[in-house]
Amino acid sequence: MLKKYPFYIKCTVILFGLILFIYVLFYLRGILVPFAFGLMLAILLNPFVNSLQNIGIPRILAISVSVLTAILIFAITGYVLSKQIASFSTELPLLKKKIIYIIQRIQMEVAQRFNYGMSSQNEFINQAKVGTQPFMGQTLMTIIGGIEAVLLIPMYSFLFLYYKKLIINFLYEVFAEENSKEVSAVLTQTKGAIQSYMFGLLLEAVIVACLNSIALMILGIEYGILLGILGAIINVLPFIGGIVSILLPIAIATLTKDGISTQIGIILSYIFIQFVDNHFLIPYIVSSRVKINALCSIVIVLMGGSIWGISGMFLSIPFIGVLKIIFDKIPQLKAWGKLLGDHVPTRYIGQIRAVRRRSVAK
Repeated sequence: MLKKYPFYIKCTVILFGLILFIYVLFYLRGILVPFAFGLMLAILLNPFVNSLQNIGIPRILAISVSVLTAILIFAITGYVLSKQIASFSTELPLLKKKIIYIIQRIQMEVAQRFNYGMSSQNEFINQAKVGTQPFMGQTLMTIIGGIEAVLLIPMYSFLFLYYKKLIINFLYEVFAEENSKEVSAVLTQTKGAIQSYMFGLLLEAVIVACLNSIALMILGIEYGILLGILGAIINVLPFIGGIVSILLPIAIATLTKDGISTQIGIILSYIFIQFVDNHFLIPYIVSSRVKINALCSIVIVLMGGSIWGISGMFLSIPFIGVLKIIFDKIPQLKAWGKLLGDHVPTRYIGQIRAVRRRSVAK
């Protein structure tokens, strides 16, 4: 007979387990981040592998062709970005002079209007520089970790696709035989949700990148293609990405052009693109299976960023979508699945139960 423990003991154990789980995720992030990206890429490539096998191509060759195709696509995208970045780096000295000139003008305005001396402002700027040094070091470590991940992700994806049947059989054998239908349903929904979400996300990013680049080139912004692609990548982050992506072209326009007409044009263009993205692309292109409410989306993105950095922000939404599918299939966790979802009930369950008790009492 199972012992029943008090509620506060259960809460303590659950909180301790969550803290331990988050600590493990943070401590092993160098291993788990490329592992997670490799798993998602393998799920994304699985239909392509199956279609190649259906036309008679051997399994190992089909997996190799799929992984190499993915590498080629990312390499072409990286080449385009690197060419734009190389062109951008040649004008860094001029941009640096413009930045210094703008800072000096701002300092003079502050000194005249707020009676805040230049020496005090310079001291504040120097303190800010010292404070950003740890951030720059962390950014450098993120870039180095990204290079390592680029080498590990294709290998993980290949191995996941090669040992797919072994992993699926393991998941079936771990759970009791009477739960095989639930396990099959969870695996099918999880695979379908990730595949449709990732395909939709890639298509959305391509469309947004094209719209961003066209708008910036029409406005005469230098490096419009680079800024358009970067904006589309950042835009993948829900709610936060749309705000950050607009700051990059505004900053470049401020450094390279006089006046504020170009900045206003950028703001209006990006507002239109965000309207198209939020009302047409996301509802009809991005997967409708991963329905997470706005509150949970923001919290999970920020938590993912604090644990795994930028990679965690990109992985957080698919991860919480998989958790919601699992919660919806387990009776004891259905309430948590509803909490994560975007369906808002029209009535309070407590009020409904109170009405039922009154009717029974009568």
